[in-house]
Amino acid sequence: VQLQASGGGLVQAGGSLRLSCAASGRAFSSLSMAWFRQAPGKEREFVVAISRNGGNTYYADSVKGRFTFSRDNAKNTVYLQMNSLKVEDTAVYYCAARTGQILIASYDYWGQGTQVTVSS
Repeated sequence: VQLQASGGGLVQAGGSLRLSCAASGRAFSSLSMAWFRQAPGKEREFVVAISRNGGNTYYADSVKGRFTFSRDNAKNTVYLQMNSLKVEDTAVYYCAARTGQILIASYDYWGQGTQVTVSS
């Protein structure tokens, strides 16, 4: 599975960004998808996950109510809409995939990462 993330950038606090991640190499509907992020000097952390049919999502408490994760199985793409961004959201965001059920860990495939920087 190959994952290509895009959409990162620089935004002021309170602003919005949308990340995308396109998958190839395996039936997209067989993949649960997720985003993780890693801030400088910190460990990679779970952000959000979505089930294979998009019916279930799971958000980290830190982003709940601000981020919305969705998928378009016809386009083999997931989207992370990030609103009300905070300085502490600054990180490299990684798209991840796994076959089977939605989880907050144990992802097998990873994208290259896209930088999100939120300025005060």
